[in-house]
Amino acid sequence: MRTLAREIDGLELPAVEKISNSQEENPFQVLIATLLSARTQDATTLAASTRLFRAARTPKTMARLSVRQIERLIYPVSFYRHKAKHVKATCRMLVSRFGGRVPATMEELLMLPGVGRKTANLVLILAFKSLKNICVDTHVHRISNRLGWVRTNTPDETEQALYQATANRWWPYINLYLVTWGQNVCRPVYPRCGACAIEPYCPRVGVTVTAKR
Repeated sequence: MRTLAREIDGLELPAVEKISNSQEENPFQVLIATLLSARTQDATTLAASTRLFRAARTPKTMARLSVRQIERLIYPVSFYRHKAKHVKATCRMLVSRFGGRVPATMEELLMLPGVGRKTANLVLILAFKSLKNICVDTHVHRISNRLGWVRTNTPDETEQALYQATANRWWPYINLYLVTWGQNVCRPVYPRCGACAIEPYCPRVGVTVTAKR
């Protein structure tokens, strides 16, 4: 982990990290950007989030937008129609149930439409500086299995296994380090093993080394 911390310096950060940094860890913007990011490339997420926040920066103002307006603002994120409905419903619940503020507990975050453990964990880590959560997306799930840290089949299983397999001082950073590494080096297809600083520690579980043509 110390090696990864050094190696990611200067690499392109994940979109939600950029939004968190630029907005001083605004919980609402971290929440909405994470909702939009699922199965969507970072550049698309960042552009869509920027357009949406330019139109509405609070749960109250965003709840006033129609689903169609939100669709137009966030297109072309993946599943933009479903996400637009979730964004509006989430904003309405934030206003009606939580006084316009993003809740700071896992249980309450999971009440919000479209919010799963990945989104809730990332909001708790980035916006509320939690030291007790691990956010697991597809990169974290893939790489932690490749490295042999865990043997799991789903991201939720990986999250629980990582609490046992890793030191708690690293929990808030696992997502940042492994997502950045997964986007730049340890890619799903044709991982750049020869350029990987932690290759000596990696058993390459599940990696098929195939020469490019």
